[in-house]
Amino acid sequence: MRKLSVNTFTTLDGVMQAPGGPQEDPTGGFTCGGWSANYWDDMMGRTMDEAMAKPFDLLLGRKTYEIFAAHWPYAKGEPGADVLNNAKKYVASRTLESVEWKNSFLLKGDVVQAVKNLKAQEGPELQVHGSSNLIQTLLRNNLVDEFRVWIFPVVIGKGKRLFGEGTIPASLQLIETQTSSTGVILATYTPVGALETGSFALEHPSAAELARRVRLSQEGWHLESKGS
Repeated sequence: MRKLSVNTFTTLDGVMQAPGGPQEDPTGGFTCGGWSANYWDDMMGRTMDEAMAKPFDLLLGRKTYEIFAAHWPYAKGEPGADVLNNAKKYVASRTLESVEWKNSFLLKGDVVQAVKNLKAQEGPELQVHGSSNLIQTLLRNNLVDEFRVWIFPVVIGKGKRLFGEGTIPASLQLIETQTSSTGVILATYTPVGALETGSFALEHPSAAELARRVRLSQEGWHLESKGS
């Protein structure tokens, strides 16, 4: 069984769309592409180099595959180009008929079962980069073993999010963290099971608290009735 890691740049408010440039992913009218570009420092570069020095295969959604395939084969000499061009790339897509980038393989049929089959094989770590739609499928099916999230000190307000529609409640453990000179937090988390909740409420709620709960309940019924 090999590990599947999600490697993502996000804003402080959780947006992961188009960190690298305005034309990277303008879907949905997104106009803030390139929000990560001015925050790189030497530590971030070293951390990226160390990560790419270890063996890995890529698991990509269609849009990220197309972004990468239009850039990296033509970026010879850039840091990371040879590693990405030579790595195996598994592409999840319902629309592509073929994939032309070197060492790329199209996943056919049910993507969840295909990813489970990949994880069950012998081989290096599977890394997901970008691929926000694919990530939601992985989250819904508990297929992510590690999250490597680089949190940039910017907020955008709208856009594709790392933890979006596929998110189910869960607990995570922070296993490593660093902070760049530019304020980027590099955090690594592993899932540790279901979300555990608790309460800071008084053991014996006050009359004011009980009344507040009644009002909330009544407001909820009111909104539900209006919706129906």
